[in-house]
Amino acid sequence: MGSSQSAPNREEAALLVQRLHAMRMQDRDIERDYVSIDTEKGMLTSHANSPSLSISSAETWEKQLLADPKNRLALSALMQNDVRNIISQKVATLPDTQTYNVKIPFEGSPVTNQRSSGRCWLFATTNVLRVPIMKKYNLKEFELSQSYLFFWDKLEKSNWFLEQIIDTSDMDLDSRIVQELLGSPVSDGGQWDMAANLVHKYGLVPQTLYPDSYNAMNSGAMGSIITSKLREDALKLRSIKQQATSGTSSKLAAMKARMLQEVHCILTLMLGPPPKPEDKFSWDHYDSNGKFHQLQKTPLDFAADISSSNSFRTLGAKVSDMFSLVNDPRNPYMKLLTVDRLGNVVGGRPVTYVNVDMSTMKAAAISMLKAGIPVFFGSDVGKYSNSTTGTMDTRLYDYKLAFNVSLDMSKSQRLRTRESASMFPSQTCPSSASLLLPDVLLQRTEPDMSSTVTHAMTLTAVHLDPSTGKPIRWRVQNSWGTSAGTEGYMVMTDAWMDEFVYQVVVDPGYVGKEIKEILGTKAKRLDLWDPMGALA
Repeated sequence: MGSSQSAPNREEAALLVQRLHAMRMQDRDIERDYVSIDTEKGMLTSHANSPSLSISSAETWEKQLLADPKNRLALSALMQNDVRNIISQKVATLPDTQTYNVKIPFEGSPVTNQRSSGRCWLFATTNVLRVPIMKKYNLKEFELSQSYLFFWDKLEKSNWFLEQIIDTSDMDLDSRIVQELLGSPVSDGGQWDMAANLVHKYGLVPQTLYPDSYNAMNSGAMGSIITSKLREDALKLRSIKQQATSGTSSKLAAMKARMLQEVHCILTLMLGPPPKPEDKFSWDHYDSNGKFHQLQKTPLDFAADISSSNSFRTLGAKVSDMFSLVNDPRNPYMKLLTVDRLGNVVGGRPVTYVNVDMSTMKAAAISMLKAGIPVFFGSDVGKYSNSTTGTMDTRLYDYKLAFNVSLDMSKSQRLRTRESASMFPSQTCPSSASLLLPDVLLQRTEPDMSSTVTHAMTLTAVHLDPSTGKPIRWRVQNSWGTSAGTEGYMVMTDAWMDEFVYQVVVDPGYVGKEIKEILGTKAKRLDLWDPMGALA
């Protein structure tokens, strides 16, 4: 319930912004009371007269704040407008143009739209994988079915969750691991390795054969129903497992099968019956010359076309061979990382990352773009981004101008404090709704823009400095529809990439031998609640 607010007077807001920028806060030294924790005694230690918050102090701060005319102007501007509109900087948007000297010749179209769902990782995956199919069949426009993978991912995640619940039945229900599992049994989010598992087991189908249903585009209700059911099932499985009788194993298997059948029922009725991986489908289509074609293949055979397409994989690598490079400055570089109990397909490939510095990650991405290959990547898109202008730039917002505060944490510090993460957690991927898309264009509700809001997208171009060869800006293919950015594309500065990009997926042919060898080493196991365990 609620009523929509009237649009702010843009001319008035612009005038306020001009006046705000014309004034400057004078430096002043203000002593501030604070408290800290005595870690040895576990007691509060006061560094002021009293450890409690003083009402009189708040009154004094307010008087000091509003004594400055610049702050009174800021009050008028910020109370009536989105703060990001007020503090956005034109210095960031003017040079961020859609011109590049390295661009893949075939980006794929149309621009996709995940709507009100957290399927960004599946959209980024299918946006990458459709390119070789479009080349092979000479298609002008084409989409792979994201809902097809979405259906099977939900069912696989349900099975994964129930298996983890059985395996942790000896742990206390209030333990951190069990509570983390219960927190998000079947989130919309996922990782590249999870997508590879789905493609390997279920294949791919054209979007026209299994299009989005309402609940694929608006996944919240379906996810809530399945989550409630699985949490209820978890308590039943834990109870049976803890009884530990002679027939416990067979009883657990039978119970789990019934539970999965119930989840399958929910998915089928809300998404529609999906194609079967080994049943042939018939796909009628026109090529770019207007010639009619009919193709009959199984989803598994259709997916196999990707690995055999010379136009996509010059070295003949398979989709399953592609892997993730991440930049996690908390951990040693040139090491393999994995996340405990994170996955979707039981018995499938685990989620792993090779941790590298940003220069190594960028070099691999540039090599792939030069070879004409789009690049899946994961980033903390909620930071310094504006979907209306299609800008991702660390200079985009001037918080110091408005509040006289700076946000200066390093990449490592943001990870350690959960201010940033490489993949999206249990809710949904952010949509353009959260990044300043006008209300009339919104297709979904605004998500929680918390510290770990992140997003998977696709790189299709980069602009390199002609004299140094270093990247200046990157072209980003998004999945928020054509109304976001420049007809669905965004511009990411290289400085933004340094700070907020954590992952790129690479073909093994475009990295050095020393990196490929790391895949065969023992991985450092991160906790399930680690920021690197959040999902795109």
